[in-house]
Amino acid sequence: MMFNSPRQSYSEHGKIYFFTATINSWKWLLADEWSKNIMISSLQNLVQQKMIQVYAYVIMPNHIHLIWMSLKNNGKESPRASFLKYTAHEFKKQLSKNNPELLKEYSVNKSNKDYEFWQRDPLSVHLYTREVMNQKMEYIHNNPLNEKWKLAKAQEEYRYSSAQFYLNGRDEFNFLTHIGEAW
Repeated sequence: MMFNSPRQSYSEHGKIYFFTATINSWKWLLADEWSKNIMISSLQNLVQQKMIQVYAYVIMPNHIHLIWMSLKNNGKESPRASFLKYTAHEFKKQLSKNNPELLKEYSVNKSNKDYEFWQRDPLSVHLYTREVMNQKMEYIHNNPLNEKWKLAKAQEEYRYSSAQFYLNGRDEFNFLTHIGEAW
């Protein structure tokens, strides 16, 4: 779904949110393992630094969905800003080295940056009830199975999702917190 107006996306520490960030122009930058690993690395670091807790996630070819809680800022920067900034810097570094032609597709003429990987105004929706949280988690875990994507035939088959964690206790990347601990 395209948004014609800026999203009003505000989040507070200590509350659980459904978060979505989309690659600029819906390009499939996150289709390759190297880019997914950048996302995982950033989430792992923010969890290790005790800035966030991640309850659920899925990394899709052109966007990411998270259920997470911000715990504290990274200096003056929110964890959300740190996540988006770090991943953008790493995308630029990798593309500069390995695919300069693709890097050109993210070029912008702005006073504060030369490249823009993430669309502006990522979405944060406060999950105020367990029922709403369960709906969002189901959506996240079913996203790779969607007819549009066909990334897996079963939730637990898709590697870059928390579905395995909730279905069989496997946390391959070691950064998840079970949602039961938050409610």
